[in-house]
Amino acid sequence: MIGSKFDFKIPELLGKLSLPAAVAVLLSIPGAFAQEAARPAGDLSSEEEIKQFCTNIADPARDQRYLLQKQELEKLRADIDARMAEMDKRKAEYQDWLKRRDDFLKQAQAGLTDIFKNMKPDAAALQLQEVKIEVAAAVIMRLGSRQSSLILNEMDPLKAAVIANIIASASDPNTSKDPS
Repeated sequence: MIGSKFDFKIPELLGKLSLPAAVAVLLSIPGAFAQEAARPAGDLSSEEEIKQFCTNIADPARDQRYLLQKQELEKLRADIDARMAEMDKRKAEYQDWLKRRDDFLKQAQAGLTDIFKNMKPDAAALQLQEVKIEVAAAVIMRLGSRQSSLILNEMDPLKAAVIANIIASASDPNTSKDPS
């Protein structure tokens, strides 16, 4: 072999130079990269790219937002349904308790009225002055008018006046109406 400065083997040179040469060739070919080919004739500014991106994702983002809102509404509806069921249960319990209470009061008032019906007016007046004013008014209301007037006549005038006002309010049809 002839000795020279350029003493090398050609296959080794091609192996070492092939990658950089391939890159140089690809870069020199217009349209070799998909990004270059996908771009429109005029370059988009970054603001236009942002607008285009936002426009492209607006519908999927809106759909996702609606889906999340729907899921939240379904959770709230389930919570409301659970609360309504609990309220219905408590309402039924309360109505049962109220019915039992009303039944007891009717029996108690009937028995209490019978007791005062058989008492002398002066003794009944003394007893009714000592009980709750509402109870006294209820008993006097259930007694006959003659016996009620005799008992009220024997009572302290201030208590008798309060009882008379309660009885008058109970018979007033506008008393239980809502003022608003």
